[in-house]
Amino acid sequence: MYEAGLVLEGGSTRGIFTSGALDYLLEKDMEFSYVVGVSAGSCNAVDFVSKQFDRTRHCFMPERENDYMTVGAILKKHSIFDMDIIFDKYPKDIYPFDFDTYFSSETVCEIVATNARTGKAEYFQEKADRERLMKICRASSSMPMITPMVDVDGGFYVDGGVSDSVPLGHAMKMGYKKAVVILTRNRDYRKGPSPRMDRIWRHYFRNYPKLAEALSRRYVLYNRQMDRVDRLEAEGKIFVLRPEIPPISRAERNREKLMEFYRHGYIQMMKHHKELVDYLEK
Repeated sequence: MYEAGLVLEGGSTRGIFTSGALDYLLEKDMEFSYVVGVSAGSCNAVDFVSKQFDRTRHCFMPERENDYMTVGAILKKHSIFDMDIIFDKYPKDIYPFDFDTYFSSETVCEIVATNARTGKAEYFQEKADRERLMKICRASSSMPMITPMVDVDGGFYVDGGVSDSVPLGHAMKMGYKKAVVILTRNRDYRKGPSPRMDRIWRHYFRNYPKLAEALSRRYVLYNRQMDRVDRLEAEGKIFVLRPEIPPISRAERNREKLMEFYRHGYIQMMKHHKELVDYLEK
């Protein structure tokens, strides 16, 4: 096991790139002492710790009868994604999650979610309660206005990407001097402000003003994080893997495009595996 932090960005279906990269690492029996995931990265994180090769890919591109994005889900549950299927039916029945392996792992795994009241990131761990683990992953993946908030321990939470899209800083605060960061956007990608969405967020979340403020300023935080990632990568202090082809949309449903992005993640990790090992062992 490498004494290093593995940091996994979200991006909804773009997370299938990360799935491919991690599946290659699973084939190489690589383990990390610490893993932290955000949004779709949380799903990748727990599947990696539970050592379930190809599980996340299946969840991202299920068979038609098990699809999590349907008109029925939108009309009945007021959510673009059917979160009940993803975080209840999948792990229990369709694509069983190996809770025993996850709970017995020596890896510390944290899941990032945003507190709706404070607008700040919180970092959750769970090593015993199956329902709570899936609820935390669900909270981390619940995109504001697109999916409902999630009650965790009596508080309401939304997507961790709102407050900490790439928790490299948190991993370093945890004491990990080496970090492996897997991103789902191309190099040099930066977010821009969205004045129109600002007005919508402030109205929609008028009872959660700090969440609305966090959404409004998300681009500032994200761009600052990317600047830091680029600087530390250039200094050789962290290892970064990112797509080198145009990324898919965060709600991609075309199976060929999803599979292409998955394969790209796998191939990228294969191409840079020696470089990764050299970084971890130097």
